[in-house]
Amino acid sequence: MTQAGDAAGIDGHGFDGKDFARGLTTAPGVYRMLDAAGGLLYVGKAASLKARVSSYFNQGEHPPRIAAMVAQIAAIEVTATRTAGEALLLENQLIKSLKPRYNVMLRDDKSYPYIVLTDEAWPRIGFHRGSRRPSGRYFGPYPSAGAVRESIDALAKLFRLRTCEDSVFRNRSRPCLQYQIGRCSAPCVGLIDAAAYAASVHQATLFLEGRSDALADELTAQMERASATQAFEEAARLRDLLAAIRKIQARQYVDGHAVEMDVLACELSQGVACVLSMSFRNGMNQGTRAYFPKLNGATTEDEVLAAFVAQYYGERKPPREIVLSHVPADMDVLEAALAEQVEHRVEWKFSVRGDRARYLDLARRNASLALAQQIGSSASQRARVESLQELLGSAAPPKRMECFDISHTMGEATVASCVVFDAEGPVRAQYRRYNIEGITPGDDFAAMRQALERRFRAVAEGHSVSPDVLLIDGGSGQLRQAIAVLRELGVHGVELVGVAKGEERRPGEETLIRPDGSTLRPGNESPALQLIQQLRDESHRFAITGHRGRRQKARQTSTLEEIPGVGPRRRASLLRHFGGLPGVRSAGVEDIARVEGIDAALAGRIYAALHGSSESGQAGARAGSR
Repeated sequence: MTQAGDAAGIDGHGFDGKDFARGLTTAPGVYRMLDAAGGLLYVGKAASLKARVSSYFNQGEHPPRIAAMVAQIAAIEVTATRTAGEALLLENQLIKSLKPRYNVMLRDDKSYPYIVLTDEAWPRIGFHRGSRRPSGRYFGPYPSAGAVRESIDALAKLFRLRTCEDSVFRNRSRPCLQYQIGRCSAPCVGLIDAAAYAASVHQATLFLEGRSDALADELTAQMERASATQAFEEAARLRDLLAAIRKIQARQYVDGHAVEMDVLACELSQGVACVLSMSFRNGMNQGTRAYFPKLNGATTEDEVLAAFVAQYYGERKPPREIVLSHVPADMDVLEAALAEQVEHRVEWKFSVRGDRARYLDLARRNASLALAQQIGSSASQRARVESLQELLGSAAPPKRMECFDISHTMGEATVASCVVFDAEGPVRAQYRRYNIEGITPGDDFAAMRQALERRFRAVAEGHSVSPDVLLIDGGSGQLRQAIAVLRELGVHGVELVGVAKGEERRPGEETLIRPDGSTLRPGNESPALQLIQQLRDESHRFAITGHRGRRQKARQTSTLEEIPGVGPRRRASLLRHFGGLPGVRSAGVEDIARVEGIDAALAGRIYAALHGSSESGQAGARAGSR
């Protein structure tokens, strides 16, 4: 990839787009349009930079959104790429990181979900989402978390692979409930040998790869061998497994073939768009998902669908066939770019008949329903925001609202949460948790001060944006911490509100406390209070979830792991010998010393560590021999 230094400055005659475009290369690439202040207006891709950029300045009318953008262009920067595929990837990266003003953006708070089969001695099947990937095989992505969980549930029933986390797996001394209900083969306690478990992993891999025919052939051959050797119980088990797989793998056919296809339908109304995705892989329907891209002035379905397709398939492998409700703009660039991502040919279909037409009609109807629901909820959210503006006497509706809450259990594992809402609702990608350290356990005031200092120090240093409204879950004491922190850091222009619970903690009776000491009680019918309750409840949920996770992690960490000289092998020997950590705790030093690989000195250290004693191993030995 080569970076071109073609950027036009501003002079007294303005920016001459035609002249600039004449000097561009015909190579593929990405262009960035800037306004007079250097702000980014738009990022686009092109199969030919010269032809694409020229089209903005040729004679002829543009849609209002494009005309408004072109009128503001003061400079253009371009990056030439080797291929259209590289241009697509770069465009996606820039749109996500820079959020240009005029680009249609696929807003998705979360990364796509996958099924992971971990790379361990006893592999675990699990749900994965996020950029950090442990070692293992990943299958997907799936359109929704529900589709992943349904698949994992089916895999547990069929192949009985473990789904528990390693911390649980390592500390089991007897089978768990999953074994009792036939969803795990209990490798944690040795009820299945390594070879048999590896065979189950192999079968699950074939299933996830969509190689159901190969899996069925393999199981049929095993069943026949078991029957021939009169291993009738094993043959019956394989027969039932084969029947269950064939039932789950019931395929949906198009023109007599198991399809690998995505159906995308776009509906647009009242300035809101919905793109509904329906995915089929190896003949299996992986579910549907509705997306609501941020339009930034886009007015046509083909415009929205072009931006959606580029960003959607910029992060995932396209299938062999894509059925679309509208012909996207820049179709030639999209075809060239996606063709480079996969070895197979991608077929694009628009005017379809038969089964494809039925699927497309279904996708359109579902997109219309989802859009109507979204418009209704968006209108309600806007009414709540406007009500909050009126309640607080603000000059304009708040664009960004944040709420802080503290969660702990008797001072243990204190966590602060910060949730963020904009005019359209939660912005989950910007939620934050703060692990609170170095305070007196249970001191909520100190915890709140520490969280606010960490959040608003970034604002004071110019590394983060400031909210228009800051809600503090608590009374006047908590609010005073926020006032003091903002004053010390020199952060201004933030509407501060303390949210105190009403009598008997009944919803609707909350008291809102202002920095000057005045109070408001809007009542349960107030849309503003309903918005505040939504923020408060979300921050409470987010804080509790973080606190429970932190507390559970602390409690799952075995004390044995922290004792010098006790490695994985000795730890396993101890747990196996005594049937778990409680058994080790109840053992005396002499009993511990009988375990293979542990001498008297190490046994004394283990006993002292488990009982919180700083005494020597000899003292521990005396205690254990009583």
